[in-house]
Amino acid sequence: MPDLTDDAPLMHADEVRVSADLVRRLVAGQHPQWAHLPVEHLSSSGTDNAMFRLGDELTVRLPRIPSVVHNVEHEWRWLREIAPQLPVATPVPVALGEPGEGFPFPWSVCTFVPGQNPDVVDEAFVHDLAEFLRAFRALDVAGAPRRTKVALAARDAEVRECIAAVADLVDTERTTAAWEVLRDAPVAELPGPWVHGDITGGNLLVRGGRLAGVLDFSGCGLGDPAVDLAVAWNLLPERLRDPFWKATGADDATWVRSAGWALSQALIQLPYYRETNIPLATNAQHVIRETVPYALAR
Repeated sequence: MPDLTDDAPLMHADEVRVSADLVRRLVAGQHPQWAHLPVEHLSSSGTDNAMFRLGDELTVRLPRIPSVVHNVEHEWRWLREIAPQLPVATPVPVALGEPGEGFPFPWSVCTFVPGQNPDVVDEAFVHDLAEFLRAFRALDVAGAPRRTKVALAARDAEVRECIAAVADLVDTERTTAAWEVLRDAPVAELPGPWVHGDITGGNLLVRGGRLAGVLDFSGCGLGDPAVDLAVAWNLLPERLRDPFWKATGADDATWVRSAGWALSQALIQLPYYRETNIPLATNAQHVIRETVPYALAR
């Protein structure tokens, strides 16, 4: 992905370029108690926010595009409440920042969670991830925001357009047939339980092979739990999918929808990021290769 501190192409037409120097000036002007701390850009597969390490224990998180600015307040409101109830560490917001120094959006300072994104995963990791998702689904729903507001089928027109846009990369006939199978799975009862909304390898951290942290709660809220199970298709090897499914306690319809959410997201991402975020586009192609045969075999 592009490093926001150089002149590489940006991922979004309306993306704001930031740098470590900008972060230093924002912190010094608004949170001078941390002005002495070193600032370092953190490489990430994320597409909505730029991340910078601030000393040993903090990170600065800045929205890249206008459409995600509301997530700063969303995480401030909810993550500080739910983080203590979860079995693994999360970045907890500790301070908010205002637009300044030419940067037009609010931003946040969060705790730093050490770890690495998972590469090779095993049964122990699957157990940890399923435990996290069960704990997340068990959170009190009173007053919680809604995340999934429509059924999977609402993506139909967009998915079909995206299939046509990547006809040079996918078998359009097989992919369309697979999408139709998954699209027509029994719908979720909404508003549903708490869901994270973006469980991917880039938002998971491991230490010693065990799940050590979960990042980016900007999309959390009540919704279809199948959205979070899509990680089975974008991260887990085939041999670990059934154990993961069983460990989550999800029913068959939810599992089928998980493949549908994964396939639709991959098809939406692929034409958008094929030139600007090669790792994400590569993973999208992987998801398509994994979900299409599954759907067509049903």
